Amino acid sequence: MLAQSAVADSRDVFAASREVMPGGVNSPVRSWRAVGGDPVVIARGAGARVTDQDGREYVDLVGSWGPLILGHAHPAVVAAISEQARDGTTFGAPTKGELELATAIVETIPSVEQVRLVSSGTEATMSALRLARGATGREHILKFEGCYHGHVDALLVKAGSGALTLSVPDSAGVPAPLAALTLVAQYNDIEGVRSVLGSRGHEIAALIVEPVAGNMGVVPPLPGFLEMLREETTRAGCVLIFDEVITGYRVGLAGAQGRFGITPDLSCLGKVLGGGMPLAAFGGQRRLMQQLAPLGAVYQAGTLSGNPVSVAAGLAALQALRAMPDAYERLEQLGSEAELGLRDALATTRTTGCVNRVGSMMTLFLGIPSARSFAEVCHADTAAFARFFRGMLDEGFYLPPSQFEAMFWSLAHERADVQAFVAAAARVLRRLAG
Repeated sequence: MLAQSAVADSRDVFAASREVMPGGVNSPVRSWRAVGGDPVVIARGAGARVTDQDGREYVDLVGSWGPLILGHAHPAVVAAISEQARDGTTFGAPTKGELELATAIVETIPSVEQVRLVSSGTEATMSALRLARGATGREHILKFEGCYHGHVDALLVKAGSGALTLSVPDSAGVPAPLAALTLVAQYNDIEGVRSVLGSRGHEIAALIVEPVAGNMGVVPPLPGFLEMLREETTRAGCVLIFDEVITGYRVGLAGAQGRFGITPDLSCLGKVLGGGMPLAAFGGQRRLMQQLAPLGAVYQAGTLSGNPVSVAAGLAALQALRAMPDAYERLEQLGSEAELGLRDALATTRTTGCVNRVGSMMTLFLGIPSARSFAEVCHADTAAFARFFRGMLDEGFYLPPSQFEAMFWSLAHERADVQAFVAAAARVLRRLAG
């Protein structure tokens, strides 16, 4: 065991961590099992860069898995956290900050008339499903293969993200009768979803979907897919839930629902919403939200829900985004240049692969010419991606350690970072092509 005061490199810290934490991590994908080797241990971050325990700096394209749209340690967010911490970190009582953040959410997210704050994306999706079941009196839910909505028992069926990279599509510990209440369809399969909702829609309380899949890698919705979901769930009388934990405030100030012009019944938000602190939310139509306790019969609670420090960070982040009228245009430009550069690198090196992108979310898939569904994604060359990942790490770029995750560009990145990334990717792909 390392003494807390000892100076240690990443390898020492991770070795000691394995003694006191399962696998040495607090979330499975951090273990790097999908790419091999031991993970670097991050010591600090500033702007678009992180520095590991060994003192090596990387251009960061993980961004804490999406929240850091402003970059690391943004001055306004740090100041808001510090100021609130001096006044108290938690009260378990209403605060003005909660009102201000809830108001900002209602003003920006089209589907949200009322909102409840929670501490994690998993809490948000779990609570939204309970609300949908309570409101409809139905028990079944419909989700999509490869879409991950947190580690809720009912949603760990054909899940993506860490479950996909670890080859654990169904978690141990999930009761079979509960799993049986979860129906699974294929993302972007318009006719397949119509068939399920047509035959079993009367049993389904809610359909939950990532409007842009981000947990099997980035997979955009095909034209007409989201429109069909809105039409068919309305026809079946079931609740349409958009899991915008990743896409909310990431692909636009109004989220994916604003970008694509589709309004769900309930929305789940997180990541960017918290400004880098643990915070999430679910919200939607007033008629649904008022079925929550204390007004209605659907119970949901949390001691640290609406935590003042997290609320201050989230409010500062949203205020910064709203103050920059060109923020999303700039993110689009960075993402587009990166996408085109990667496509050119694939063509130049004659490497089979494809690049999927929506706004500042992007995934390079290796070994497959297209990635429009979970079935196609499953044929990606994970071994080739692992080699690419390690090559990019050597080049000074910290990427998500999985083929099935998204890279994230932030407002702290400069065009020079994109150009350096594209050049490094081309070099790595040339070496892999041999």
